[in-house]
Amino acid sequence: MITIHFTANFQPLTNMEKPPLRDYTATNAASAPPLLNTLTPSRRTSLNRAFAAVYTCAIVALFYRHTQTLFSSKTLVSFYVTLTLFVSDLILAFIWANGQAFRMRPVYRKEFPENLEKVVKTSDLPGLDVFICTADPYKEPPISVVNTALSVMAYDYPTEKISVYVSDDGGSAFTLFAFMEAARFAAQWLPFCRKNDIAKRNPDEFFATDYKMSSETEDIKEKHTVFSPASQ
Repeated sequence: MITIHFTANFQPLTNMEKPPLRDYTATNAASAPPLLNTLTPSRRTSLNRAFAAVYTCAIVALFYRHTQTLFSSKTLVSFYVTLTLFVSDLILAFIWANGQAFRMRPVYRKEFPENLEKVVKTSDLPGLDVFICTADPYKEPPISVVNTALSVMAYDYPTEKISVYVSDDGGSAFTLFAFMEAARFAAQWLPFCRKNDIAKRNPDEFFATDYKMSSETEDIKEKHTVFSPASQ
């Protein structure tokens, strides 16, 4: 897009006025906004398309065979059997065709979230609403739900623009008590994550790794150890 924009605004110059090509490249690169993501097509694209073409030909040949057999049926039984097979293959072919869309051009993306602040102001970021659903505290331990909520609340995102909603379809008092305890723990955990730029903001995941030892970390770990059994 930058190249097109540059060409559209290009003014013809004489041979004496035209600067070297590297000057244009340097100017173009300097004015380009930082990348937020890159997209690389997969090498399997050609193979996927070739396979889809061959498979499509096989399906067409199968349908042609079914059609011939259907119209040449001499008994009612053979007609209905062939018709049943034809409809079955038609349904399977439809299901297969619907699953080919993402195989026609698979890509790999790489994001650069550190460049977001260079492109968008913090005040212009959209608000986020995150819904966390749970139902049975015996099948879904409250500590797992609580850790999910704490991870979301600790996102590297403006706190005034993110809201977390927990929906407990079971209405369990056990889950409610777990979140009451989590609210006390979050008062220390969230500032700790933002202050130390913690990557793994799930408490269980963080304390299971080789984290940096400090008095603050040990204090939070002790409170997490007390908090965890109360939520299990």
